[in-house]
Amino acid sequence: MKKRLFTVLLAAVLALAALAGCSSGKDDGTAASGQAGGSEKKSTKVVLNEVAHSIFYAPMYVAIEEGYFEEEGIQVELVNGFGADKTMTAVLSGEADIGFMGSEASIYTYNEGAGDYVVNFAQLTQRAGNFLVAREPVEDFSWEDLKGHLVLGGRKGGMPEMVFEYILRQNGIDPQSDLTIDQSIDFGSTAAAFAGGQGDFTVEFEPGATSLEQEGKGYVVASLGTDSGYVPYTAFSAKKSYIEENPDVIQGFTNALQKGMDYVQGHTPEEIAGIIAPQFEETDLDTITTIVTRYYDQDTWADNLVFSEDSFDLLQDILEDAGELEKRAPYEDLVTTRFAQEAAR
Repeated sequence: MKKRLFTVLLAAVLALAALAGCSSGKDDGTAASGQAGGSEKKSTKVVLNEVAHSIFYAPMYVAIEEGYFEEEGIQVELVNGFGADKTMTAVLSGEADIGFMGSEASIYTYNEGAGDYVVNFAQLTQRAGNFLVAREPVEDFSWEDLKGHLVLGGRKGGMPEMVFEYILRQNGIDPQSDLTIDQSIDFGSTAAAFAGGQGDFTVEFEPGATSLEQEGKGYVVASLGTDSGYVPYTAFSAKKSYIEENPDVIQGFTNALQKGMDYVQGHTPEEIAGIIAPQFEETDLDTITTIVTRYYDQDTWADNLVFSEDSFDLLQDILEDAGELEKRAPYEDLVTTRFAQEAAR
């Protein structure tokens, strides 16, 4: 299970942390143009480790492409962690200053006894980012339509699978007895497996869902983001010590993100897609626009970055429902809203 993997990683990280350098998050000596009037201020380098590189996180890429971080005196070095466990390890070991991942990772490590634990300071997405894809179009789809069918799901303990099973239970469906969920396929390979004939339905993140539709091999019939409610799917976090020692950096970083959120709220999917296109050079603009529109229409991004206690409680409900949480973690320890609230003013 995912939380057991975090136990192993935490032990390794604690050993590495004593040897890790502390060069990131410091003034790198370069200058960046500052506020109006031509004044200059030192630029602070921040290593940001993201759980994946996805159009789902559009406001962050808007902030990068529009230079909002530079306006706040921050030079972002973006690193793809390829998974929440690796992103969390990078943050705890000091290889990254800020992590961007599912907030469940912070709960797992807190409950495992991390002293300098990770605190969430800005929530980016408020919906799950995956979709249910059927082999044929389904009119008036109901979750009961999955009974007796084979669904390609996600790995046990991962947010996509936990949200999927949460929705099933909310609709009176037993994930163990009412259908068959294949959890043996790697996250990035389910779309190809489905296109090859495996399964009756598949749970897909983007661009997998759109690719299947474009190839005529699948049809999106439901949004897990819509049917699960407002879930704090991804958030920005840093070690408690880093936040305490660098409040101005965290505030500037959050201010830049808020500008990205403001842009998304005030522009069309076509405009958003055009801004973030350089981040996804392997994807054509029409496809980026289609995916942005799908996320835009389901209210994926709020108008601020405040991580509410209600959302945190719902996240822990989902973890408990999936059997992945032995004890609940305190909101006041793992979430701070001071920076997001200031940025939203």
